[in-house]
Amino acid sequence: MSIEQILVLAIVQGLTEFLPVSSSGHLILIPAFTGWQDQGVVTDVMVHVGSLFAVLVYFWRDVLNLIGGAIDLFKGRITPHSRMATYIALATIPALAFGALLKFSGASAAIRGVEVVAYGAIFFGILMYVADVTGVRLKKMEDMTLAPAMMIGLAQAVALIPGTSRSGITMTAARFMGFERGEAARFSFLLGIPAISAAGLFTALEAVESGAGVPADALWAAFFTFFAALAAIAFLMALVKRTTFLVFVIYRIALGLLLLAMLYDWFPGILPSLA
Repeated sequence: MSIEQILVLAIVQGLTEFLPVSSSGHLILIPAFTGWQDQGVVTDVMVHVGSLFAVLVYFWRDVLNLIGGAIDLFKGRITPHSRMATYIALATIPALAFGALLKFSGASAAIRGVEVVAYGAIFFGILMYVADVTGVRLKKMEDMTLAPAMMIGLAQAVALIPGTSRSGITMTAARFMGFERGEAARFSFLLGIPAISAAGLFTALEAVESGAGVPADALWAAFFTFFAALAAIAFLMALVKRTTFLVFVIYRIALGLLLLAMLYDWFPGILPSLA
């Protein structure tokens, strides 16, 4: 990959991983819009790993608490931190199972399409709006129990479909479960740690076993993604304290409609075709 492609991938992934607009969907769109060769699943996973390190840095206190909670579990002690570690571990299982199913069935490659991204952006954007504006949302992470954690975990599994947005669908589920926006975002980011870690480890081991290794381009993309992701997390956490998710809903719907218009040539001669 050229340095331009590496930087574009890093910036797009870093900004869209934690803004609820679907990072995997945007990564698929890059080659569609630029004409570059598809960067492939290995690079996609590695830039997600770059985003993971941004979460570890930004939420370092929560991460240390979760590690302490895991240690408490091994010692047989039940504490608030050990319960939270348990909830996150159990809520990660659906995403790991669904990811394995997509991988070994070959479906993961089949759903990497612009049409899937377009419909996912629209549908889950509308769902996010409904979750954000209806009902009372006052719960904090300290109020988390197993049932809502598992519902959010099931939502994270759905996010493996491009266009859904992992952060978007998990925050949507958390809002439906009654959590404040900031707390929904916080739990969403922490929930992503084991899933992204597992995907990165599996991809790296697979690349090593095949003899190809992880390309240096993918590692550089992950490095630059870290900084863009850190900025995106700080921006989102500040934003959700002041306003709703409406701006992201509008963006998702507009993006989906634009992609469908380009895919089906609704405005020939005006918009470029993606058919």
